[in-house]
Amino acid sequence: MTLHHRLQRRIATPLGPLTAARSATGLSGLWFDDQKHHPGPLDVPVDDGADPVLAATADALAAYFGGQSFTLPPLDPAGTAFQRAVWQALLDIPPGTPATYGRLAERLGRAQGARALGAAVGRNPISILIPCHRVIGADGSLTGYAGGLARKQALLALEGGAA
Repeated sequence: MTLHHRLQRRIATPLGPLTAARSATGLSGLWFDDQKHHPGPLDVPVDDGADPVLAATADALAAYFGGQSFTLPPLDPAGTAFQRAVWQALLDIPPGTPATYGRLAERLGRAQGARALGAAVGRNPISILIPCHRVIGADGSLTGYAGGLARKQALLALEGGAA
């Protein structure tokens, strides 16, 4: 996936450092160091602080963790058409109101596809800003999160949702 990434920056957060990567058109990745599906070291230059997409990403994360509203930077996650549709649908889940996999699958017109949808949610390459942490089990349980269940719980608590 490194070919998709053009530049990277490390961003400190209350839940641990993140690596942000951008493509030619937008934010392409945002991963915790120990996150599942982390691409590993990126063979791309480190931002000198001047990149507008990575600066907007850092600003958005600071506002998010500060409980303030923010504007998303341009997003450019690499994935299949189905994955991108799922990730786009995640952006419609408001903070503090987690959605179930089943409800998300119905919204995408794939009521029988909760398992495939769950796999796509788990492959979300842009943590926090594409809010896959807002998807929970049908019984309200905190199901898997690539960044770890403790982080999922902390993010949901920060947003005032179930934790």
